[in-house]
Amino acid sequence: MTFSGGAPRKSAQIRGENTFSRSLWPYVSLLLPTLALVGMDGQLRGTRLASFDAQSWWSYAQSASLLAIVWALLLLGSTGSKGRVRWLMRLFFVVLLTLCLGAQAYFFKQYNAYINLDVSRFATDFSESILHQIFADAQNYLSALFPALLLSFLILLGAIGTLRPPAWSRRLGLILSLPAIVGVFFLPIEYKRRQASTPDALYLHALGGVVMTQMGLTKDSGKRRPRARHSLALHKIVPQPKRRRNIVFVISESVRQDATCNQFDPQCRRTQATNLAFPQRFPLNQMRSLDSCTAISMAVLWSGLAPTEDRETLHSWPLLFDYARESGYFTAYWTSQNIMFGNMRLWLGDLGVDSFFTATDVDPESDIDLGARERLFKDRAIAEIGQLKEPYFLTIQLSNGHYPYLVEKDGPQPFQPATRNKAPENNKKFFNYYQNAIYQQDMHLAKLLGALRKAPGGERAVIVYTSDHGEAFREHHQMGHTLSLYDEEILVPAWIDAPEGTLSSFERKNLLLRRDAPTFHPDLTATILDLMGIWNAPAISTFQERMVGESLLGSKINRRALPMSNCAEVWSCAFENWGYMRGTMKLEAREWDMQYHCWDVAMDPAESVNLGVEACGNLIDLAKQTFSRLPGKEKISNLDH
Repeated sequence: MTFSGGAPRKSAQIRGENTFSRSLWPYVSLLLPTLALVGMDGQLRGTRLASFDAQSWWSYAQSASLLAIVWALLLLGSTGSKGRVRWLMRLFFVVLLTLCLGAQAYFFKQYNAYINLDVSRFATDFSESILHQIFADAQNYLSALFPALLLSFLILLGAIGTLRPPAWSRRLGLILSLPAIVGVFFLPIEYKRRQASTPDALYLHALGGVVMTQMGLTKDSGKRRPRARHSLALHKIVPQPKRRRNIVFVISESVRQDATCNQFDPQCRRTQATNLAFPQRFPLNQMRSLDSCTAISMAVLWSGLAPTEDRETLHSWPLLFDYARESGYFTAYWTSQNIMFGNMRLWLGDLGVDSFFTATDVDPESDIDLGARERLFKDRAIAEIGQLKEPYFLTIQLSNGHYPYLVEKDGPQPFQPATRNKAPENNKKFFNYYQNAIYQQDMHLAKLLGALRKAPGGERAVIVYTSDHGEAFREHHQMGHTLSLYDEEILVPAWIDAPEGTLSSFERKNLLLRRDAPTFHPDLTATILDLMGIWNAPAISTFQERMVGESLLGSKINRRALPMSNCAEVWSCAFENWGYMRGTMKLEAREWDMQYHCWDVAMDPAESVNLGVEACGNLIDLAKQTFSRLPGKEKISNLDH
């Protein structure tokens, strides 16, 4: 194949000076898409690329070479000035390259990783939610696409002006380019371990995953989503509570601890309403979830099990509502969550509670992510208080703290300056916007809990408060949740407010001792069962053996090594991440990490100094036994540390 760089020169001297450029630039123009993608990749994750081993570089080189051929075929098919097909090819080239550059750049800046096959399969199940979140951040998404669109257009223009391939090669480009693209959709590439492929290979592979999922051709499509659950039977339980008390379990959404007034401080403004309403509460300043995913947290908090239990167990183990009902409690579950999200309606269908309402009962058109507005939810809940019969176990689950974070325009917004724009340069302002959402959520919660306390039986209601998980704001280069087990995602607010006479002096003493001690979500499950007076009941001993928490009202300290994971049999994950924690020592890894990290969160709250896995004692051995491999890796041998 020969290429012409333009019209012949008259001057021999000029011809000599331009021989190099005329012979080289047509070929360089074919490589410009790959050069642009590799250049962007180097800018975004240069440090990570520099740490690649030989195997990863070989995988990367293979994907780059393959995609270079694909882009070259597309450009060859796009050359020439006649024919509708060529114009369609040009449009296809520009759109595809724009997405491979712009969408991947946007995604990486949010999550510290590129879109890959697992992400596309995960997102397919929640397309409404994914599109909603993109629209919520449309300005930044379009800002990432625009320069990519401009660059793609310039590359195409350069190719059209430079390439003069013979007709047969243009036809070859037309014939082979689309099959080549389709082939890239399904060819195996390295998309997990270190994402050792170019951004375009990962993106196109992900598109192939969408096609496969929609056609039902993937073996695990929808495999790990909640299904209808049915609790194992419980024998009649005879509770022996130390005091007469009702129990209110409050679970907020996506609230990290440093966005709250976890312990009473008259000067604290973050969650000012509950801070002032419950000054005598018992704070639990080192409470952690075992995951950063709502569905998994619900399974853990309500069952007391570890998130690593098998699918059948997580769909059949008795929940707090079952224990309460068999102990003679009136049970209620009120939530502003839209349980149409992710099959949660199936998982909740067998709760068997006496009083039940969700977001769509408050507002049939409630948002899939934000749920019902908690201003309306609060009003509905207050209207329902009269039906509660003592003793009662009531769970209140909130939702408006989920991204894109609900801030009512006519509500207070004390944290300024604030913006909904989550571009990296606006991180502090965006956090203020989130803080305003949490402030307003807390304001509605305080009014609801205040009404509960004033109602009959309210003076005997013990309130147990926590959040399902936290929320990251680029502390470790990622946004949101489910992406890691760093403390910004799992260190959650937690406190217990118990009116005078509802706790014994022994119980109050033990709660005070837990103020700054490491505690975990399953400890709250055990505590609630203890409040019911059944934690040590023989009737639940078989189930208690599998629970991994300890009652915070008792003297026994939870010294277990607890598995943590955002990839469970009730919920699959877009990016694999898991680990173990005992006390203040945490072992964790994400799928693009090269090894497990060991943190001492007491000495290093920012989790910035990796102590090496040896410092975490036998946690590495437990991780090998439980998970078999590092996140993102396929073989047990890859667990070498």
